[in-house]
Amino acid sequence: MMIRIAPFVELDERDIEESFQRASGPGGQNVNKVSTAVELRLDTMKVDMPDDMRTRLSVVAGRQLTDGGLLIVTSQKTRSQERNRADALEKLVDLLRRASHRPRRRIATRPTKASKMRRLEGKAKRAKTKSLRQSKPSFD
Repeated sequence: MMIRIAPFVELDERDIEESFQRASGPGGQNVNKVSTAVELRLDTMKVDMPDDMRTRLSVVAGRQLTDGGLLIVTSQKTRSQERNRADALEKLVDLLRRASHRPRRRIATRPTKASKMRRLEGKAKRAKTKSLRQSKPSFD
C-alpha cells in the first residue's frame, strides 16, 4: 500500500521495517508479558524524494534520523500493540509531511517614507521629553 506524503512523494509501506519490544514504565504485569512498544525504521535513501526535502527532514527529525539516513520512530503510549503501531506510523508520516513543505521565500521590503518620518518624529519627541527631565545646574 502506498502512503501519499506530498504530490511528488509517495511512501511504500513495505519500505517501513517494524519491530516490537516490551514497553518501559508503569503498566503492571502487562509491561512484563507483552511486547507492545513499536519501533518503525525507514531508510530514507531508498525513498524517492527531492534533495531539498531530504535536507529539511534532517532538521525536522533531529536525532531520529541517523547519519546513514535511517529514520527511527517509536511509540509506547498505549497498552495495545496495534494502537502503538498506528501512532508511530502517524508520527512518521507527520515528519515526512512537515519536511515536504517548502518554506515561502521572503520578499525583502523597504519601509515607506511616511513610516520613516513617523519613527524619526517619535525619536525626537522622546529625546525632547528626556532632555526636559534632566536637572540643569543653576548658576546663582
